[in-house]
Amino acid sequence: MSNDSNVTSLLRRSLEEHLQALQTVLDSGLANIESSGRAICDALAAGNKILLCGNGGSAADAQHIAAELVGRYEDQRQPYPAIALTTDTSALTALSNDFGYEEVFARQVQALCKPSDVLIAISTSGKSPNVVRAAETASSIGCKVIGLTGAHAEPLADYCFITVQVLSERTARVQEAHITIGHLWCEMVDEILGK
Repeated sequence: MSNDSNVTSLLRRSLEEHLQALQTVLDSGLANIESSGRAICDALAAGNKILLCGNGGSAADAQHIAAELVGRYEDQRQPYPAIALTTDTSALTALSNDFGYEEVFARQVQALCKPSDVLIAISTSGKSPNVVRAAETASSIGCKVIGLTGAHAEPLADYCFITVQVLSERTARVQEAHITIGHLWCEMVDEILGK
């Protein structure tokens, strides 16, 4: 019986942490979500593209957001150009082998990114070397960089025109909030561009 009680407590604590992380986004991150969402909408409206990168769960988030933009979120609308830099296994393995894993996204940014495109750089720690290098490279090209981080945003934020922070130390809670933020951006695309 005590084991059931421990599991219930664990689940309750995790859900409360989830709600708390989202509450911090609502309290302190809403303006940055709106500003970054408008930058995404502006880029797409002008015929530019969105590139996304991250590692692990953040790679999955990058792919998820790209799929929503290319396919659809909730409304039927035209497809928009979005590329997750985490999906081409031949490029990922070749670039990692030839240039080192730190360059795996930066090299793709050099090849695919144009000024006025947007890079969404996702790192729960704000320190992922390959994500930071991608942001640095994109910024040098003239691409707007949006950072998605946890409680610690540097050094990634140094290369971003805007950073949306989730003020939690727990990776799982940060990632849950990141996909919510991605969905909010998609809602903005549907609302602003989909009409």
